[in-house]
Amino acid sequence: MAGTTREFFHHETCMGTVFRFGGQTPFDPAKTKQLVMTACEILHEADRTFSLYKPESPLSRLARGEAAVKDLPPVVSEIWDSCEAWESITDGWFSAFTPEHTFDPSGIVKTWAARAAANYLVENGLHDLTVNAGGDVWISDDATGVDDWRVGLHKPVSIGSAEAGALTVIDLKDTVFRAVATSGSAERGLHIWNPKAPERAAADELVQVSIVARDLVTADVWATAAFAMGSRAIGILDRYNQAHPDQSVQAFAIAKSDEPNSDELIFAATEGFSELFAR
Repeated sequence: MAGTTREFFHHETCMGTVFRFGGQTPFDPAKTKQLVMTACEILHEADRTFSLYKPESPLSRLARGEAAVKDLPPVVSEIWDSCEAWESITDGWFSAFTPEHTFDPSGIVKTWAARAAANYLVENGLHDLTVNAGGDVWISDDATGVDDWRVGLHKPVSIGSAEAGALTVIDLKDTVFRAVATSGSAERGLHIWNPKAPERAAADELVQVSIVARDLVTADVWATAAFAMGSRAIGILDRYNQAHPDQSVQAFAIAKSDEPNSDELIFAATEGFSELFAR
């Protein structure tokens, strides 16, 4: 019958993580698969271009000094410029340069590629869509599932831990927000550097921070920046939101207690975050 849709989902392994696409499709399975496979190629092309784990990638050539940005595909310059813009927006708390002074845009590329893949699908008729990019979530305006709008925030432990599971759930239905991203140390250790610390030392004041934003890349960048900010994050973001209400984000941060031998967790959130808790 005309106008009917069917559920679809697809998991794609790329960039060392798993991307999940799901929603309702008006197309037959063959066309839906073709569209999703084309979207996934956007992810893989980004990986081939920006991975520092692939010796032949343009970014690896740049890191070794074998090429300049102008000698590489134009998308490298696009991401370079985007990283510079975000460094300015976050007042220097987001930086794509490692402590070794290597250009490493991994703090933006995953969600940038996921956003591009999602945009391709929406533009080609898959309007009812959600994307999970290794734990960072984007929801389309036309998502119809009640659960599509509910996002679980994971406990600050490894997913392999016996204690793993959802810490809380937020609901973005009827809000301006469409994306959630989380940065933390549970899976990869202290891998986020503080751009303002001596020698860009690893940030270690927080164990996890989740950002809710209008856009997936925005959420991802601010999650990285907020983790680097540490205990300053909530205050900085509250002031940012007051100054930029049309670009506001919400944050939920978790730190460990300073008390000796204590496993207590300390929670803090931006003004307005409490309105997002699922009811």
